[in-house]
Amino acid sequence: MASRSVRSGIGPGAYRPREREDRVMTREEVVVERRGDVAVIVLNRPEVRNAVNAAMARAIVDAVVACKDAGAIVLTGADPAFCAGLDLRDLGVDDMGELAPFVAAVDESEVPVVAAVNGPAVTGGFELALACDFIVASERAAFADTHVRVGVYPGPVAVDLPRRVGIAMAREMSLTGNFVDAATALRIGLANHVVPHEQVVDVAVELATAIAEQDREMVRLLRQDWTQTADAPLADARRIHMEFARHSPTTSSGAGIAQRRDAVLERSRVQRGTSGPDDDFLLRGREIGR
Repeated sequence: MASRSVRSGIGPGAYRPREREDRVMTREEVVVERRGDVAVIVLNRPEVRNAVNAAMARAIVDAVVACKDAGAIVLTGADPAFCAGLDLRDLGVDDMGELAPFVAAVDESEVPVVAAVNGPAVTGGFELALACDFIVASERAAFADTHVRVGVYPGPVAVDLPRRVGIAMAREMSLTGNFVDAATALRIGLANHVVPHEQVVDVAVELATAIAEQDREMVRLLRQDWTQTADAPLADARRIHMEFARHSPTTSSGAGIAQRRDAVLERSRVQRGTSGPDDDFLLRGREIGR
C-alpha cells in the first residue's frame, strides 16, 4: 500500500472497527477489503464519526489509487457514521487547502464507486458520498450540508447536489443546513436504495459486483460520456456521445451479440426467480443488442 494509514482485510456484512495486532495497539484511518473484484474502502475513525483529518485525507487518496485494479469500489464508514466531515479539532494542517484532495480522488476515480452510507454523512462527508456514482443508504443514514452554518463557503456540494436532487431541494438543504433522513433521500433521488442497516455494505457490494462483471473499458467510457454530456445542449450531447460510441469496444458480430444475449436472458431468469423460457418478449427481439 502507498500509505501506512491503509491496510487490507476481509470481512462480510456491516463493518465494525478493528485494530492492528502490533505491540502498540494502533488503528488505521482507512481499511481496504477485497471481495472478489470489488474493493471495499472503510473510513475507520469511529470515535470521531469518521471525521477527516490530514492523515485520513491522504489515506483515502492512497486507497483509491491502490484499488485502481478493482472492477468497482464500495466506500463506507465504520459505525456509527459514514463521515462527519472535517475533524476541525484535529485537522493536522494549518489550512484546509493543504488537505489531500480526498473528495476529488473519489470523484475522478476511473473505477466506479458505490457509497454505502451507514449513518450520518455531513458537509465534507456528504460531498464524499456525492462524489460516488450512486448511494445505497442504511435506514440509519442522514444527509446534511452545513457549510453555511459553520461559516464555510460550500465546496463541490454546490455543484453536485443540484444535479442529484434538483435546484429547489438543493437550495433548501444548503441554505437551511437541515438533515434529510434516509426515506426522504430515497424519495428525492439522493439515494438509489434504502436497506436495513446490517445489509447496507452487502447490498452495495452486490451492486458493485454486477458492475465489475461488465467490460471495464466500456464502463470507463460510459462514465466519461455521462460526465461530458450532462450539461451540454442536446445536439452537442448527442455528438459527444457518438464519439464515445465510436471508440467503445462494442461487439459487432451477430454471433457475439447472440451469445451475450443468451447470458443476459439466463441472468434475468435467476434475478426474477423463473426457471423456464418465459422471455418470449425478449426472444422475439432479434434486434436486441444491435
